[in-house]
Amino acid sequence: MVKSKILATLDKTNSTRRPVPAICFNDIKTHILGPKYFLSLVFIGDRRGQTLNKKYKNKNTPTNILSFTLSNDCGEVFINLARAKREAPKFDMTYRVYVAYLFIHGCFHLKGYAHGSTMENKEKKVLNSFVINEQKHRHRS
Repeated sequence: MVKSKILATLDKTNSTRRPVPAICFNDIKTHILGPKYFLSLVFIGDRRGQTLNKKYKNKNTPTNILSFTLSNDCGEVFINLARAKREAPKFDMTYRVYVAYLFIHGCFHLKGYAHGSTMENKEKKVLNSFVINEQKHRHRS
């Protein structure tokens, strides 16, 4: 029997020492961007977040997330785990839920959405479907 080679459509890299929360990144990516969209997901810290933010957004501060469209079916998302850890309580979220929210937010930017109520409503639906409801079901067992 010949095994077919399946091309990965989500490449994750953790360039920090901080552990990445268990989140169904590929399922979320597929739901928002489609199964053929190739996404590079990189977890970074404050220093790299500030460098990228200054270079590409002309803002000399660390950021929690950056997303870059590379082509119609390819993009990159950078999530600053250190900043996410600090910011999560401000949004009344756990670290895991906030990192998932940031990922969802970045994916919607790659999909072409701009900040506003339409994007926020879509983010909430995906967050509830893939993260919040999943977490509730785990606690019931």
